[in-house]
Amino acid sequence: MAALFYHRMKKGVCKMAWYDGAVVRFYDHADDTLLKFAVIIARTEGKWVFCKHRERDAYELPGGHREAGETVMEAAKRELYEETGALTYSLMPVCVYSVSAPGNFNGEESFGMLFYAEITKFENELHSEIESIIITDRLVDNWAYPPIHPKLIDEARRRGFIKHD
Repeated sequence: MAALFYHRMKKGVCKMAWYDGAVVRFYDHADDTLLKFAVIIARTEGKWVFCKHRERDAYELPGGHREAGETVMEAAKRELYEETGALTYSLMPVCVYSVSAPGNFNGEESFGMLFYAEITKFENELHSEIESIIITDRLVDNWAYPPIHPKLIDEARRRGFIKHD
């Protein structure tokens, strides 16, 4: 049975299952014009940093769409700040990833860059669609994108970016 994620919208409950049957792939490189997203695995003082969007009842990795004229690194820096309030950090590209899902981009493969960040200083307030962040010793159980984000973390671990949990 495919996993479904439910989130609350202002007008009730909306079933969000575009990722049913999602396939996640990893690449060392891709043409820059293909990279539409930046997703960041964020840590601080050995702990995980996750975001809770205002319209979802689950947690996710910071990240989002690349804006026109932005490099994928600029998108990652912007998203990391907007979604976590990170002021001081190191940010490294991990790899290119792609997601293919029947209900996403007409089933076509969409590409993004996965990053790893170590955050050392946060702003006191968030100024985005993110309601809150959590800083935790463990991975969350209630993922906003369960077939995707855990695989991104596994790949970063496999590539040596995550040394310990």
